[in-house]
Amino acid sequence: MALSFRWPFIGRIPLMLRRLPLLLADVLLLPLAVWLSFLLRLAEPWPPQLQASLWLFPTVLVIGLPLYSLSGQYRGLARYVGSAALYQLAARNALLVLLVAFAGLQLQQPAPPRSSWVLLWILLTVLTGGVRFALRDLLLGQAQPQPIGRRQRVVIYGAGAAGAQLAAALRLGQRTRIAAFLDDDRGLWHRTLYGVPVLPPARLPRLLRGRRVDQLILSIPSLAPRERRRLLAVLQGYGLPVLQVPSVEEIASGRARIDTLRPVPIEDILGRESVHPDPALLAAAIAGRCVLVSGAGGSIGAELCRQILRLGPTRLVLLERSEYALYTISQELEHAATTASTATATATAIAAPASAAPLHLVSCLGDVADQPFVERLLRRHGVQVFFHAAAYKHVPLVEANVAAGLANNVFGTRSALAAALACGLERFTLISTDKAVRPTNAMGASKRVCELLVQNAAAAAAEGQGGTICSMVRFGNVLGSSGSVVPLFRRQIAAGGPLTVTHPEITRFFMTIPEAVQLVLQASAMASGGEVFLLDMGEPVRIADLARQMIQLSGASVRDAANPDGDIEIHYTGLRPGEKLHEELLLAAASDPTAHPLIRRAREAALPPELLSVLLADLEAALAGGDEAGALAVLRRLVPDYRPTGSAGQSR
Repeated sequence: MALSFRWPFIGRIPLMLRRLPLLLADVLLLPLAVWLSFLLRLAEPWPPQLQASLWLFPTVLVIGLPLYSLSGQYRGLARYVGSAALYQLAARNALLVLLVAFAGLQLQQPAPPRSSWVLLWILLTVLTGGVRFALRDLLLGQAQPQPIGRRQRVVIYGAGAAGAQLAAALRLGQRTRIAAFLDDDRGLWHRTLYGVPVLPPARLPRLLRGRRVDQLILSIPSLAPRERRRLLAVLQGYGLPVLQVPSVEEIASGRARIDTLRPVPIEDILGRESVHPDPALLAAAIAGRCVLVSGAGGSIGAELCRQILRLGPTRLVLLERSEYALYTISQELEHAATTASTATATATAIAAPASAAPLHLVSCLGDVADQPFVERLLRRHGVQVFFHAAAYKHVPLVEANVAAGLANNVFGTRSALAAALACGLERFTLISTDKAVRPTNAMGASKRVCELLVQNAAAAAAEGQGGTICSMVRFGNVLGSSGSVVPLFRRQIAAGGPLTVTHPEITRFFMTIPEAVQLVLQASAMASGGEVFLLDMGEPVRIADLARQMIQLSGASVRDAANPDGDIEIHYTGLRPGEKLHEELLLAAASDPTAHPLIRRAREAALPPELLSVLLADLEAALAGGDEAGALAVLRRLVPDYRPTGSAGQSR
């Protein structure tokens, strides 16, 4: 067992007293270096040349100590002494030797052998530097009161520059002990980094069998996405917690440090490759315009606001019914806008001090279903582009509260769309969902009705040869949203399980919120009116597989029939009312490509405007009278493909 001596009172000693040991050490080391330089040169402990050069002992102290003090040698933090400090020390000692030699000439003292000056410089550097490095290691040993035997043992995957920087940071922290480095580069195998061996990745199972590893840190920030997925697929089978360092961009920009460790992002597990957005297409419908986002405090609405903010609108209007959600996103955006404007003003102060108009953020607390209020809002602020993201989207909650869900989604959209048309906006974009395709729940059916409203408005605008460009964007689940399964799984893993999955075969499409919003903005810019834009969500993911992968990457094992001694179990709870096994994005059989490889365009059948108006009036009357069964009957006429499932659906 390793021994560790600790003196917790060291941190309470005044600064001047803590510098005193270094000063006393130099008082001893400077004369010692003089004596050793003669001993090594002449191989005698007290040669005549030294007896004739006794003037060197007081002179090296009189010159050396003030030189060290004035040049900042005693101001450095001993625990962070590194190679730079050694180089500075070598330069100071070279100057010290030159000054001592010059003083001897001026005082006409006997000169020692010329080679002893070089030996004196080397000895001064070695002795004073050695004391400081020894003191550094001693202080680092006192950094944490945690016994060495309890430190977490980690393996760092990647022995390059990032791995070396991470190892240096972890060594300072003293909370971890690096058991080994792993690297694919054969040229690094069986070498050492900070005294720790660099091993082939194939040695990891042997380390695990010896119970010598508690955690693995992936330290290759520049690793290509395909290689990262391949590596994670291998690592998740070991049942070892996996963390990773930030990306190269985050480190370079200063947003994160090399030791800011984080869990592996879920998009790396899912294996989805994103496509870089087209900057011109992103800004086409945003730059220089006043934009309004309804549902600005929700997952999609908030990300829309963040990205719109960076695309140069003249004004961004946030419409939200929840006071807390509006406060949260407005505070975030105001801080981001202030930071961005300060940076821009600093960069352009000389070249173009007044080149850009300031961005105005407007936070509006209100209900999108209040059409007169929305119209006043659009006219007051001169809104040109409207993104309608406000909706109730949580399937089980809407199934349990059908009247509220239909009133909010259907008539909120009708109100927003009517206000946009009345005010002559340039564009209106509806954020829709894959659950609107052959819906099995009230939420999906309500969103299909919203799509029908937009389709009819676009058709009317086309007949009038102009007007607001109305379109909709349909996509599936987004990672990290308020209703996403991913944060639920993370909470369940932290609690020790079990993870709840509704059905072993249930699948879902997944996309990150930022990528989905980027595609929404680009699709909106491509709209000419009436299109249903479909986002390429990649391959569907089995939720059971996702749960298993998240358990394994957390360092736990799955408890099932094949492994009854595992850590966390997966419970299958059965499909909820209105829940599908598999989602789909397209009603018709075909769609057309667009200028973006991940966006497709479809034109789907709509209801005749007269029939739509009559059915909406019937739906509104049923909801006003509290007749939920009647409202559902009208909903089935509006959306013939609506097939309710589950106990709630069977009871209707």
